[in-house]
Amino acid sequence: MEIKKNPRVDLNKNSALYFVIGLCLMLFISWRLIELKTYEKDQFDYESILVEQDEEEEIPLTEQIKTPPPPPPPPVQAPTEIEIVEDEEEVEETIIESTETDRDEIIEVEDVTIEEEEIINVPFAVIEDVPVFPGCENVDKDQLRNCFQEQMNKHIRRNFRYPEISQEMGIQGRVLVNFIISEDGSITNIRMRGPDKNLEGEAKRIISLLPAMIPGKQRGRPVRVPFSIPIVFRLQ
Repeated sequence: MEIKKNPRVDLNKNSALYFVIGLCLMLFISWRLIELKTYEKDQFDYESILVEQDEEEEIPLTEQIKTPPPPPPPPVQAPTEIEIVEDEEEVEETIIESTETDRDEIIEVEDVTIEEEEIINVPFAVIEDVPVFPGCENVDKDQLRNCFQEQMNKHIRRNFRYPEISQEMGIQGRVLVNFIISEDGSITNIRMRGPDKNLEGEAKRIISLLPAMIPGKQRGRPVRVPFSIPIVFRLQ
């Protein structure tokens, strides 16, 4: 009886060899995938920012100690006997000099010191006219605070950049930034507080890029406005 199947098309031929080659290939691909280490561009995000209003200082109530008034002096008793004294003493005359000055006299004027006006800081939450962020000039007055916060969030998202060294070390956290919008609208006195110096430096860089603003006003006069904002650095 002749075999009808052609030995050249036998599927079971060299099946063990193909199995070993496929197994080695899969092990190699799995090893490369395990050793692969990359950083995607969207491995960090920026959380929504809420403006923290300055906490109002609670002034402790202190009880004022009322001191009793001093006792009245004892009444002066009038003498019962009147002694008559002869008026023989000489009275010296007192000469009162005139205070008028002549035209030829030189009047010495003391130096006049002018006291500088005290610098007033008005918190963002209670100021009458809030600082105007560029782009909010045509917004209604009651919407200026919301427009300010929206523009601040856009500025931080546009300039946000996660420090590479903090990514490699897996450092993340929340950095609280305090700064002052001065009387001329410039940003001054930037202070940071966070879990890492690199994150604090990045937060300071972002705030230092803020544009000049229209200063805030209290009773129609430009004043300094303290402002605080948290920036959250988080790895995905």
